[in-house]
Amino acid sequence: MNRPPLPTVLACGAWLKNAACLLGQGEPVWSAVHGDLSDPAACDALKASVALMVKEQGATVSAVAHDLHPDFFSTQLAVQLAAELGVPAIGVQHHHAHMAAVLAEYAVEGPAIGLMLDGVGLGTDGTAWGGELLWAEGASWQRLGHLMPLALPGGDRAAREPWRMAASALHALGRNADITPRFAPVVGDSLAAGVQQILARGLNCPPTSSAGRWFDAAAGALGISVRQADEAEAAIALERAAARGLAQNPALLPLPGATVDAHNRLDLLGLMPHLLAVHASATAEQDAAAAGFHLALADALAHWAETAARQHGCTVVCLGGGCFFNRILRERVTARLQSAGLAVLCPRVNSCGDAGLALGQAWVAQRRLQRPLMHPVLHSPLPFIKESEPCV
Repeated sequence: MNRPPLPTVLACGAWLKNAACLLGQGEPVWSAVHGDLSDPAACDALKASVALMVKEQGATVSAVAHDLHPDFFSTQLAVQLAAELGVPAIGVQHHHAHMAAVLAEYAVEGPAIGLMLDGVGLGTDGTAWGGELLWAEGASWQRLGHLMPLALPGGDRAAREPWRMAASALHALGRNADITPRFAPVVGDSLAAGVQQILARGLNCPPTSSAGRWFDAAAGALGISVRQADEAEAAIALERAAARGLAQNPALLPLPGATVDAHNRLDLLGLMPHLLAVHASATAEQDAAAAGFHLALADALAHWAETAARQHGCTVVCLGGGCFFNRILRERVTARLQSAGLAVLCPRVNSCGDAGLALGQAWVAQRRLQRPLMHPVLHSPLPFIKESEPCV
């Protein structure tokens, strides 16, 4: 039986490393990578790219796909363009899109399990997601579990200051009183005391399940990074330290303490006391602890995904999101899953980060259009109370 031809969908991507994608019957057509849409020039470039794609395709564009975040310029442009074309605007959750981008690249309809790890993406519940265990088959998907949330003290500012995430971990450990004496020498008394107070009072401390913020917490706890000027700077520094540690001692063991609770939340808080106990001037100990953190995280993620695969009768696990640029994490998770007899799909051609996200948006939207009763179209983004600016 011949399947009907797939509709052509234009997807407008996300916020960081933005790129648009046009997906029809054949290979995806990509725009240039426009970069961070906080830059007006990047917004202008995206607008020009989608206008050119529509001009070249004309009336064959059947929908415009976008992220769920209503404040993204890419979302607003998609909704506006869809209205002009008289076609649906289809919202696709950020981490579902990451997983779908992997499925699209390998031409797999599912079912599959996904580990999607990045800095942030708006969840369907209006909170910040970023450490997600998913199941997907075609455009159908389910959130099976997530990393235990950490508070973001100061909101998006915590994404730029890893010491705040380490302070958040201290608070979660019941050691709020340790925040000021530990961090005042590096950030000042008033700032450290202020963060201690807002964590204690729960003010401007939204939760996030972000894997990126757990990397920040580890880097901040070890004293590897206090503030970061660029996206993922702390995580990259932590990976380099881990690589040094493993080069010095390949037999290093994972840190103990990662657990999964009754709600299928992977809790990394048990790793933090080991990191917090390392003196900031002890470079060799820092490197060994960074390596132990990576190994523990990778092993816990692999076991988490393997368990989900067995429970849901899946033989395929997809890895996606910017955290999988981390070679130590990616290779260890892959090896663990493959040793359990599972096929592991990592992006080969497209970016595992947000630059490849639009492919997943378009792929999901195509399948929703084909089976609208199974996959209702979102004609507008979910309501969301903006904290400040989008964070990484």
